[in-house]
Amino acid sequence: MELPSDYYQRVYAGVLGKLIGVYLGRPFEGWTWQKIMRELGPIRYYVNEKFNRPLVITDDDVAGTFTFIRALEDYALPPDLTAEQMGHCWLNYIIDKRTILGWGGNGNSTEHTAWLNLKKGIPAPLSGAIATNGKTIAEQIGAQIFIDSWALVAPGQPQLAASLAKTAASVSHDGESVYAAMLWAAMESQAFICQDIEKLIATGLSVIPPDSQIAILVADVCCWRQEDNDWQTTRQKIEDHYGYHKYPSNCHVIPNHALMIMAMLYAPDDFQQSQCIVNTSGWDTDCNAGNVGCLSGIMLGLQGIDAGPDWRGPLADRMLISSADGGFSINNAVRITDYLVDLGHQIAGLPRPEPKKGGAQYHFSLPGSVQGFRWLKEENTAPVEVKNEAWQGQQMLSIHYHHLAQGLQASVTTQTFTPPEIVEMRSYDLMATPLIYPGQRLHATLIAPSDNISSLNVRLCYRVYDDNNCLIPCYGDTHHVAPGEEITLSLDIPDCKGQPIGEIGVTLSTDARIARGRLLIDSMCWDGVPKLTLRKPAGENDFWWRSWVNGVDLFSRHYPTSFRISKEYDEGLIIHGTRQWNNYRVQSDITLHLGDYGGLAFRVQGMRRYYAARVMRDGKVQIIRVRDAVTRILAETVLSDVYERPLVFDIAVMGNTLTATVDGKTLSVEDTEREAFADGGIGLLICAGALSTDAIHICANETVSQQGMKK
Repeated sequence: MELPSDYYQRVYAGVLGKLIGVYLGRPFEGWTWQKIMRELGPIRYYVNEKFNRPLVITDDDVAGTFTFIRALEDYALPPDLTAEQMGHCWLNYIIDKRTILGWGGNGNSTEHTAWLNLKKGIPAPLSGAIATNGKTIAEQIGAQIFIDSWALVAPGQPQLAASLAKTAASVSHDGESVYAAMLWAAMESQAFICQDIEKLIATGLSVIPPDSQIAILVADVCCWRQEDNDWQTTRQKIEDHYGYHKYPSNCHVIPNHALMIMAMLYAPDDFQQSQCIVNTSGWDTDCNAGNVGCLSGIMLGLQGIDAGPDWRGPLADRMLISSADGGFSINNAVRITDYLVDLGHQIAGLPRPEPKKGGAQYHFSLPGSVQGFRWLKEENTAPVEVKNEAWQGQQMLSIHYHHLAQGLQASVTTQTFTPPEIVEMRSYDLMATPLIYPGQRLHATLIAPSDNISSLNVRLCYRVYDDNNCLIPCYGDTHHVAPGEEITLSLDIPDCKGQPIGEIGVTLSTDARIARGRLLIDSMCWDGVPKLTLRKPAGENDFWWRSWVNGVDLFSRHYPTSFRISKEYDEGLIIHGTRQWNNYRVQSDITLHLGDYGGLAFRVQGMRRYYAARVMRDGKVQIIRVRDAVTRILAETVLSDVYERPLVFDIAVMGNTLTATVDGKTLSVEDTEREAFADGGIGLLICAGALSTDAIHICANETVSQQGMKK
């Protein structure tokens, strides 16, 4: 099937709308209309600074929406995707009490309850069914807050979007909550080709039972809209007829869905006003505003978002997605848009789109996109404006400078790891690993337009955490670029002594008395295999520790060894690295202290998708592949005396060849099955016990043969 001609930009607008709504409504989530009016007044713009909070924080609405969609990549495209596979997706990417969900307790939080069911072996959709959890738990708001991504990959296909939303929602919800999710997903899907709100509502109603309470509610709100022509009057009627006091538990779908319908009916053509209505009305503001923002973004496009105040400037495309895949956590709206559009093409049966600008991580191809790049205020700095502009048929990042002079410099950077303000965030944990590592090469293509006044000195920069949890700037070589010139810079990232790289970017300076103009960044990217040693750095810092996805009960920073982990029951992992890692070598001397098994994992793609070289309690050494509930032993040998002594692990992966040497015993296997993993980071694995190591070495792979590794 054909996709809309403006599909790419509308997906981007939908993603931006979701982020704007969530981050706008997050600070006063749970407030009533009365409290909002009394303490804040009508919500017309971001209010996070009034609460002394960062704008971009971890939030379940964002994390769930853009994590659960990965089931399409990991399992199956429609119509083959099942609810049970969606449950496996949860078990792979969610870390207990740390990522994605609102951990409100069994019988209190719908998602937490469903998670515990999945962990007990109750598959989806039974994990979220009314028959399992009761009507009160099953009909809370969560089903609809995660559904936007299903519509974004199914443009103009409301039946398909509703079906995907139902499959995904049934992991944790049932009944009216699932109907709400289906209706909203259908509306968002149809919004790619229709911008009439009444027709969109009719489309949404067509995919749910006409006698459902959601359908009756929608009819009531539409009627009140015609009668009242005043959203505050309609809001009061919603509170009287469908308010929280009518429904058990703390966050039922019915009241919140009514507010969303109201906001779209009263402001179908005004992004800011729809956000004002849905946020000022209260209750679950970040969830409601996120869904409304996505639908408004799809309907109105980038022009609709930009028609009001500067929503996009403070956001700068940034987003945080806390999950067991740490390389997906520090993210941005353009990267997610590329991901969703690629899936949309696959679902439509079309060739996958060519990666922008050769697959550069930062390509700025969407109008207004900055992919997290912001001016870095530092000592002896000149202020700059960071924008996006078209140049010779391509969108680029533009750095505008007006007062650059001798002795001053200006840096523009983007986050590649957890920001320092994470310690101030009063929200969900952020599980993340850095995006770029020592041993890799950073590249940037820069253009100095011919109308610049004076030449520039340019250099690549990156910032690394130090022993005091501060980001310290580091620089590549300085290069001269005159007006009208283009230059490509490269920088080999050196060893960072175990510390994560928090930001990358470009620094400008000049030898002239004054320089005015702009520098264009066409693209920025990195490649190559990491070469680094992971260990606890000196000092009392903890960002090296935060650079691991923590899926164990204890990951201590206070033992003499760098890494000491333990798991009380079952299996646990700590994970480092990204899906960009594929062929590499990893070495570590690991001591097992107690447990059923432990070892070194590789090509890790979450908590239940990885390879590992593990040592069993009985001395068996195995290469295994774990995929969901299935552990396959690919190769095996035997050791003796495996506890309380260092065991030397040396693992190399090259294509389908997996080779592991443990305490001098070598195993090698070719994994050519469909279930094989092609990429992923590394991890330490433990089951019902403890292990430790002082260092983990990662480097480029050497030649691997069936006889073992060349050292």
